[in-house]
Amino acid sequence: MSGIAILVVSIVVLALGYVFYGGWLAKQWGVDPSRKTPAYEMEDGVDYVPAKAPVLLGHHFASIAGAGPINGPIQAALFGWVPVLLWILIGGVFIGAVQDFSALFVSVRNKGMSIGEVMEVHLNHKSKVMFSVFTWLVMLLVDAAFADIVAKTFYYVEGSTNNGSVATASLLFIPLAIAFGFLVYRRGVPLGISTVVGVALLCGCVAAGLAFPLNYGSVNFWRVVVFVYCGIASVTPVWILLQPRDYLNSFLLYFMIAAAVIGILGSNPTVILTPFNGFTVGNSMLFPTLFITVACGAVSGFHSLIASGTTSKQLSNEGDAKMIGYGGMLIECVLAVIALLCVGSLTTDGNYTEVAAAPATVFATAIAGFFTKMGLGEKAASIAFTVISLAVSAFCLTSLDTCCRLGRFTFQEFFTPAEGEKTPMQKTLTNKYVATIINLGMAALLCGAGYAKIWPLFGACNQLVSVPALMAAAVFMKRMSRNHKMFIVPMFFMAAASLFQLVLSFRNNVATIMAGGASLAAPIMQCIIIVPVFVLAIALLWEGCTAEQVCYSLGFSSQSHFIALFKRRFGMTPREYTPLLAP
Repeated sequence: MSGIAILVVSIVVLALGYVFYGGWLAKQWGVDPSRKTPAYEMEDGVDYVPAKAPVLLGHHFASIAGAGPINGPIQAALFGWVPVLLWILIGGVFIGAVQDFSALFVSVRNKGMSIGEVMEVHLNHKSKVMFSVFTWLVMLLVDAAFADIVAKTFYYVEGSTNNGSVATASLLFIPLAIAFGFLVYRRGVPLGISTVVGVALLCGCVAAGLAFPLNYGSVNFWRVVVFVYCGIASVTPVWILLQPRDYLNSFLLYFMIAAAVIGILGSNPTVILTPFNGFTVGNSMLFPTLFITVACGAVSGFHSLIASGTTSKQLSNEGDAKMIGYGGMLIECVLAVIALLCVGSLTTDGNYTEVAAAPATVFATAIAGFFTKMGLGEKAASIAFTVISLAVSAFCLTSLDTCCRLGRFTFQEFFTPAEGEKTPMQKTLTNKYVATIINLGMAALLCGAGYAKIWPLFGACNQLVSVPALMAAAVFMKRMSRNHKMFIVPMFFMAAASLFQLVLSFRNNVATIMAGGASLAAPIMQCIIIVPVFVLAIALLWEGCTAEQVCYSLGFSSQSHFIALFKRRFGMTPREYTPLLAP
């Protein structure tokens, strides 16, 4: 199958989805460009900071992309390229982009609240608490996995300078991002001029990394460096580091996508990988494995946390929500299709097991091969391989520092009372510095297991986050008398796939524990996390699909509306009233 044909058809499908389905969603939900956004209403110079649409798209896209849309499709390709491609296109247009767009829009309409806070307002406090615990556990897995990935791209490997080059370029990039943010937000330098200079200096960072690799440090050393950086990044104002770093980083991603597209168009690789290998391959079943493994390439619950956690607080115009939320996800789908073409073109006999390298290496090797096939020479291919490897590492770090900030937000929300003043203990635990230290300390403990042992559980938990995110959007739209039916099927499908995968993961880890061995810490730790995540997910579904629906059927706009009216009439809440009925 022609690589060009697959790429062109995919882009056309995604573009049509953006124009027609994305446009239809904006009309159904009542997106209003004339409304004042929380970035202006609640501007504080720290978290609520208006950002120009291109800057915010860069932040959002760089934060959600990471390594997920590359790793996922390549690993899922064992089932064949056809089911992976279909899930990327269908899942991206009708589930992933819908989730991202709705999470951003709902958060903007609720003063930049996170998904958990939205659930508290439009459902009840209990659902918010459960969601906070649930997402915090998930983000600990994200922090641990990505910190380990980044650290292993930095530390020195004997006989190789690639890792040292990544470390040098990444460290030089930090002061560059700070300088960019200062010039744009404090000195008013035009964005166009700043972008040209910033991108030029970014290229300089890459060149310096290639020329002066930092061949130093163990994995543990770089883990400490990464966590220290993330701790600083998660408490500093977003305009200092988060916005400018992600904006400039996005150009690396755009370059990577452009280089891949040029390579595919110029070499027209043939996808030799078998179209379909069956519903069961080895010990893996198509359902749920495919829908969990592709992850960010089609749908990712983590995206909703970013959309409602940081992006919503920086959106300057509600009309840009479609481009940033829905469009950002579809661009990621394009990257996922490219990753699929990369793994599909590297085989010689259609056998997936022939491609044994790590997904990031497969991706970079394939694109370098495209340039070689175009006749550009080994030098161009080598540069392409190095820059793309640097880009993948940079996006892991971008997702990581955003997730650390979101983990801090979630931890603070958990200890924020629904009513009344904070207790001294609550004031301590909601302090941003204390919350950051606790959050990163727990992630550091998990990080010791290594990302390979964390990733399967992370995938299932990550997809499961999409369920309460879609549920919160459905509840909000219902209360606002807007169409909410587009959330129902995606919500229950993702719940079924994710919960099934959690059951399989628990079974496999228990089997490992029963078999014994030298190291049982990782499987025991995963079992400890799986149980509360599974219970909390079921409880959230029950809470959203029972109590709320009962209130709607009685004619109330929401459960909280019913409770407020009940308390006004009887002087107590329904929960307080229920024991009185016992006699």
